[in-house]
Amino acid sequence: MEFSEHIKTANVEDVVLRQPLHPPSRGTLCITGHHLLFSEREEGSCRQVLLLLRNIDAIEKRTSGSSGTITIKCKDLHVLQLDIPGMEQCLNIARSIETLSCLDSVTEMYPFFYRPSDAHLPDQWGLWSPEKHYSQMKELHDRWRLSTVNREYLVCPSYPPAVIVPKNIDDDMLEKAAKFRQGGRFPVLCYYHRKNGTVIMRSSQPLTGANRKRCREDEQLLQAAIEGSDKGYIIDTRSSQQALQACMTGGGFESKTCYSSWKRLQRQMERGKALQESLIKLVEACGDEYQNMDRWLGKLENSKWLSHVQTALSTAGLLAECVERDGHSVLVYGSEGRDSTLLISTLAQLIMDPYCRTLEGFLALLEREWVQAGHPFQQRCAHSAYSHARLQQESPVFLLLLDCVWQLWRQFPLALGFSEALLLRLATEAYASNYGTFLCNSHQERCVLGLKENTHCLFQALLRPKERDCYSNPLYEPTELAIWPSVHPQSLQLWRGFFLRWTPQARHLEEAQEEIRNMVIEWGKLALS
Repeated sequence: MEFSEHIKTANVEDVVLRQPLHPPSRGTLCITGHHLLFSEREEGSCRQVLLLLRNIDAIEKRTSGSSGTITIKCKDLHVLQLDIPGMEQCLNIARSIETLSCLDSVTEMYPFFYRPSDAHLPDQWGLWSPEKHYSQMKELHDRWRLSTVNREYLVCPSYPPAVIVPKNIDDDMLEKAAKFRQGGRFPVLCYYHRKNGTVIMRSSQPLTGANRKRCREDEQLLQAAIEGSDKGYIIDTRSSQQALQACMTGGGFESKTCYSSWKRLQRQMERGKALQESLIKLVEACGDEYQNMDRWLGKLENSKWLSHVQTALSTAGLLAECVERDGHSVLVYGSEGRDSTLLISTLAQLIMDPYCRTLEGFLALLEREWVQAGHPFQQRCAHSAYSHARLQQESPVFLLLLDCVWQLWRQFPLALGFSEALLLRLATEAYASNYGTFLCNSHQERCVLGLKENTHCLFQALLRPKERDCYSNPLYEPTELAIWPSVHPQSLQLWRGFFLRWTPQARHLEEAQEEIRNMVIEWGKLALS
């Protein structure tokens, strides 16, 4: 496709830009295949605003006489307005934005065209791989092995080619176990606890159905995972009713008889449409400028967003408690095992593992538990809170994760090696990015499209010296202890840095944090000298 086909008007002079925290400015508007560029033309100013079209969630256009106005609502919650002279020019710009901001073909998106001057396409793409992880974790080698049963993606389309599984379970058994799990997502290891040798595994729901089918290979796989232990826990992120309803449509849960060494714990977590609607209500509340405190608090509670945060942290705490305090291995899943499963396994590892709380360790954790593990970013992050075209696959699960991590960061300001700025950057990049990291829905899709050969890796870019300085926590003091979050309502706060980021209040807070950061860095330099 030629992008020029969708650009009837490429440049418009005398456009007025209105956006939060800045006075109105007049200048030239340019539209390209991937960006809107506004250049201020007032005397003594050379300010430019560059907006990635993929970041646009919705637009509203109004025409009056010989001019028009386009309101642009972005996925990062930024809202700006363009006053455009000429009704035809306004309509042409609006049509171009509507088309180019919703390109379906992944290879037409900007990461395939992005070539920064200070970097080249990496030979090694990413920070983590199952092969690298297994080779470094010598403790695993006695009871666990690296399997390439999925090297052609035939066993599980959403898993990577290599996975870590119990040593005495061969590939034939894995193939049979995969047929017993939704989407082929058989139980695989995602975390090994060095202190006590217990593990966290994740999978999708078993396909027991109404007839209570069983799979001896799946039973043996789970039994092998807790060899030498009297008990393991299964944390199901569905309600009991949802699990029973799943049986009627071919899904289900493990029977006590066939999995006698495993105890099931039910912890309902919302997902999909309910989570998307919660985000929409919260953003709507944050955008209402004319409400009093009672109305604001009512809308905040009605959105239920902080309830989702509380449930996620509470369930992750339960998972970490089973492993860290009780010394039992855990299998976690929901239905598909690609959303809430990844959410709580990630948070539990942050709670327990000091390395995951470093800047590099956190990024490697996200790559392992989200990118490699098959979270469908392309579907879940197609739209944010403003879009009128709702798709069933959309859900802000990754944003919920970042909010939960922010709660940990706020409660334990010295224990995490990265800053709030990193979480804000990741929240933006997941929805619209120059990098290929969050493109596609699985490892297989990325492989087919040659994503690693043709795009840059966000996580590697964030670890370059200049970026690392921006996203490191200068107050960081490593601790080997677990960090147990408080989930009492009074302990959880609205993530103002994200949800109110385009308001004066948030900007002043950001400036104050940056000033504190600079002071701490200077004190550190003086102490070393």
